[in-house]
Amino acid sequence: MNITGNTVFIPGATSGIGLALALALRERGNTVIVGGRRTELLEKIAAEHPGIGTAAIDTADATSVEAAAKDVLARYPELNVLVTMAGVMRVEDWHRPETFLESAENVVTTNVLGPIRLIAAFVEHLQSRPDATIVTVSSGLAFAPLKVTPSYGASKAAIHMLSEALRLQLADTSVQVLELEPPSVQTDLLPGQAQNEHAMPLDEFVTEVMTLLETRPDAKEIQVERVKFLRYGEARGDYDQVVATLNQTDPHGS
Repeated sequence: MNITGNTVFIPGATSGIGLALALALRERGNTVIVGGRRTELLEKIAAEHPGIGTAAIDTADATSVEAAAKDVLARYPELNVLVTMAGVMRVEDWHRPETFLESAENVVTTNVLGPIRLIAAFVEHLQSRPDATIVTVSSGLAFAPLKVTPSYGASKAAIHMLSEALRLQLADTSVQVLELEPPSVQTDLLPGQAQNEHAMPLDEFVTEVMTLLETRPDAKEIQVERVKFLRYGEARGDYDQVVATLNQTDPHGS
C-alpha cells in the first residue's frame, strides 16, 4: 500500500483507532472519508478537521451499507482504499443464553457481516482502480482467547481467515489485501479500556502502524511489536503461557 496519494474510506472512524488512523493518513497527503452511525460525531469531525469527508453508515444494516457505498463512490470516484474498521466488543457470560446470545449475535453481525457487506459493496469498484487496497481489521485476540469476550475473539478469527482467502482470490486483480492486527489499545472499545495500563497508547499504536505501512509496502499483515506476543504464541510453542498471561492481566472480568 502506498502511504500517500490515496482516497481512503474508513467506516467506523468516528473515534478510537479509526479516527486516529484517518487523521494520520490525512497528514500523509491522502483524501480520507470517515464513516459512522452517529451524525453528530461526523459533523464534529468535519468541523474540527476541514478536508476530511464524512459518510453516514451503519455496517450492521445491509441497506445502509449499500446506500453509503453509492454516496461515497458518487462523491469520490477515485476511491482506492477501503478500511473495514467498524467493530464492537462485548464482555459476555456464556453460562446461560440470556447473558450472551443477543450480544454475540450483535458482535458477529457487526464484526463479520459488516466487513463482508462493505467488501461486497466496493470490491468491483476497487478492481477498476490501477492500485487498490482492502484493509481488514482483526485483532491479537484472533490468535489467543480472552475468556470474557468469546464472540469478539471468534469474530476476529473469522476476519483473519477471510483475509487469507480473499488475498488468494484477488491475487489476479489490482487489489491488495492487508490485515491490521491491533493488540489491546487504549480506546473506548470497552468501558475502562482507555485507562487500561496494560494496553498500548493509541498514539504510539498509530505511529507504529504508519511506519510499518511506509517501510513494509509488501506486508500482508500489519503487526506492531506488541501484538506479536499473541500472534505467534502457537508458533513459538508457548501458547498456553500466552493465554494465561493474557487473561491474568485483563481488567475486564474474571
